[in-house]
Amino acid sequence: MAHFKNQRGHDPKKQETVLREGSHLKFLPTSSKDFEARGWEACDIILVTGDAYVDHPAYGTALIGRVLESAGYKVGVIAQPDWRTDHDFLKLGRPRLFFGISSGNLDSMVANYTASKKPRRNDEYSPGGRGGLRPNRATIVYTSKIKGLFPGVPVVIGGIEASLRRLVHYDYWEDHVRRSILLDSKADILVYGMAERQMSEIARRLNRADPICKLKETASLLNNIPGTVIVRSKNSLPAECRQDKSRVPSGDKVVEVPSYEEVVADKDQFNLAFKLAYQESDPVRGKTILQKHGDRFIVQYPPAHPLSTKELDSVYELPFAYSWHPVYDRQGGVPGFETTRFSITSHRGCSSECSFCSLYAHQGRIIQSRSKESILAEVRRMASRPDFRGTVTDIGGPTANLYGAECGLWESAGACRLRQCMMPEKCQQLKLGYEKTIDLWRAVMKVPGVRHLFIQSGLRYDLLIEKESDRYLQELCADHVSGQLKVAPEHVADRVLALMNKPGFEKYKKFAERFENFSRKSGKKQYLVNYWISSHPGAGGHEAKKLAEYFNRKGIHPEQIQDFLPLPATISGAMYWTGKHPMTGIPVFVARSYKEREAQRNLVQPSSRKMGYGKRQTKRTRHVLFPVSRRPKKRNEHDTI
Repeated sequence: MAHFKNQRGHDPKKQETVLREGSHLKFLPTSSKDFEARGWEACDIILVTGDAYVDHPAYGTALIGRVLESAGYKVGVIAQPDWRTDHDFLKLGRPRLFFGISSGNLDSMVANYTASKKPRRNDEYSPGGRGGLRPNRATIVYTSKIKGLFPGVPVVIGGIEASLRRLVHYDYWEDHVRRSILLDSKADILVYGMAERQMSEIARRLNRADPICKLKETASLLNNIPGTVIVRSKNSLPAECRQDKSRVPSGDKVVEVPSYEEVVADKDQFNLAFKLAYQESDPVRGKTILQKHGDRFIVQYPPAHPLSTKELDSVYELPFAYSWHPVYDRQGGVPGFETTRFSITSHRGCSSECSFCSLYAHQGRIIQSRSKESILAEVRRMASRPDFRGTVTDIGGPTANLYGAECGLWESAGACRLRQCMMPEKCQQLKLGYEKTIDLWRAVMKVPGVRHLFIQSGLRYDLLIEKESDRYLQELCADHVSGQLKVAPEHVADRVLALMNKPGFEKYKKFAERFENFSRKSGKKQYLVNYWISSHPGAGGHEAKKLAEYFNRKGIHPEQIQDFLPLPATISGAMYWTGKHPMTGIPVFVARSYKEREAQRNLVQPSSRKMGYGKRQTKRTRHVLFPVSRRPKKRNEHDTI
């Protein structure tokens, strides 16, 4: 792979020989014994993660570790260190270049707490599913420990937690606005989005410098890397950021958004900062963002350019062990791995832009698809494994039916600034890859040892209601549904769906009818697993009642209901905090109190105990949802949404 080229004379054949010598050596080093077996004296880079170590490309630490290893660096992993002592942080010693820190595949607060702010008992990314093995705000905690134990060693933070908290953001668990995680953690640089390019470039630059310099000597090396965020004083700002800039984009390469102090004091300024940053989150046309925090500036460079198909293929050809580390065997392994053990990532990115979802904010709107040959090669490797039983459980990505999707504008102009790919209707420039997908599915089924291929990733159902999708849906229903298909209508009220940036409910009903018809023609009785959200901004008592009435009318006993969780860097999170849509400024009703959220959940799912809610709807529930003083007779176009 041209971009992630060997930096230190790495010999792949020698590495393969070493990997065959013992089961532990199939993994990146996690102990001093692993060092000795490889003949190492120290690591170049040490990655610290809040997850258990699973060497699979679905786990960010493993993926970045393998990319850096392929460039010739000696990479070690510290997985789920005990933050209450120093021992785990010291076991791999001092790296030659830097520490890379991530909370894991989830934001640590999402991993540790439910939407009702109750501690979770289990953690699917921990050995045996045990909870409590990662601290709250893991990125900050781990960085603090590393900074104290290894002064002078550069620290790079990344992953979903750092990505979503890179600028001023609303924190649901503390219910107030927090400053950039880069300041709270005191890390040297933050990497956001998918990080192969950024981490490789950081390693390359630090590798050119003197071994472990002081921050003042290395800071200039970390300027101007796409997909990263740095913090600088006014006097040390990079040259391109030193001129006074308008807060209104005017063709310049830098946009200054409202400061931390302004955002904390005024929710309208919060929304303005969010809107300006959101509009620049494109790798082609995006600009550098400046946000002042006291006497310092957060500098966010535009996103890194997405990987090409060739580059993406090369990432998934790296020598992953496709297993959890053997140290977890006695604890029953890592439960979360079971959903990905026999699944394959076919593409990245999501053009849907659902308001509540963090995936498009993390992976971007531009779809990046692997080649058919690369996916087939991974299927063949999977089929040769002794634990494979003939079923590929999934080939997909954030949205399964966007594999192979293309837009002629993405490469030259990026994703459109003022238009969306999917809403209110699919843009004509977006070309779907249904024929490529069908061809891929059929080729996978011809691989020796493969008996079944199922699609478990969620589908964008509004792309499956037109005639152009007939062959895709027919093939899907006939051969690739395991009995249940996941879709996410989320709600039945069109007002709420519009705020979610989801299609109207009539489109879901049309899709459900088509799915039933195609399943019947295939001679199969198959079902839709529907995902719903309660208490999303815009959903009040009347909307909850409408959802409950739909369930009653259809005889549905819903299980897959998620209470809305306001995530940083999402439009829905901004709506929840400010009570206004950040893009339009239109007021939005928000069920903020626990009682209101509880009442909505009890109404739509009377038997729910997931949030500690009661068993049935009561008079109290009705009073909370429909208080006399707040029962509007009729809404009109001028009312709050």
